[in-house]
Amino acid sequence: MDKIDRAQREGLSIIEACDIAGLGRTTLYQAIAEGQLKARKVGKRTLVLRTDLQNFLSALPVLK
Repeated sequence: MDKIDRAQREGLSIIEACDIAGLGRTTLYQAIAEGQLKARKVGKRTLVLRTDLQNFLSALPVLK
């Protein structure tokens, strides 16, 4: 089985989600706690689906 490229993975670690979003860990964990960003647990790992991260970023307020 071929190794999946990072750019193609659907499940992102918190660190990867931070890098993609340009946000810090505290901000992402706060968004998860407030229900603004969906996250999943697999054992001890917290994963954010790429689509959930995109939805979260798209829902942020637009500056005028």
